Amino acid sequence: MYRAGSFTTAARELGRYKLDLEGVQEVRWGKGGAVRAGDYNYFYGKVLEQGFFLHHRIVSAVKRVEFVSDSLSYIILIGPWCNIIVLNLRAPSEEKSDDSKESFMTN
Repeated sequence: MYRAGSFTTAARELGRYKLDLEGVQEVRWGKGGAVRAGDYNYFYGKVLEQGFFLHHRIVSAVKRVEFVSDSLSYIILIGPWCNIIVLNLRAPSEEKSDDSKESFMTN
């Protein structure tokens, strides 16, 4: 979502596919916070390149959003019987070194 217009395009596509929650990677936004785009609220972390799009229907169910590291974040939603935890985890791509993939698998 680095290019102009990509943020609203992403929100529009989520609506087209009727998705209520989406974790995204490689955002390149700083400071952290929440922004509204159409029917979606976007939560993003400080300096980290991850975030969550949530449809406005379920924003009231958000209990907590945590950005743990540059490759791990999670959101906790209050469900009818129990809390729901959704992880957003970025694994190294195939082009990365074997050491970085091994480190990911063992940590």
